Amino acid sequence: MVPAMTPHTKKLIGTILILLWLVVYALIVTGLAVRILPHASWYVSLLFYAVTGVCWIIPIGMALPWMYREPGR
Repeated sequence: MVPAMTPHTKKLIGTILILLWLVVYALIVTGLAVRILPHASWYVSLLFYAVTGVCWIIPIGMALPWMYREPGR
């Protein structure tokens, strides 16, 4: 049986994964923006930045409860 991770280990792993996610997400969104937005109208650009500006938080919102959950739950 595998022992439960300590809270410090979970926070360390979660922090590293969040930082990696932010870098990867920024690169993906930047690549999409370069291809989509140069010839797009202002409202498409606004929608793109509104959606991508909010979507980065979804995976982080799922990781934070895991990081702060007490062992044994």
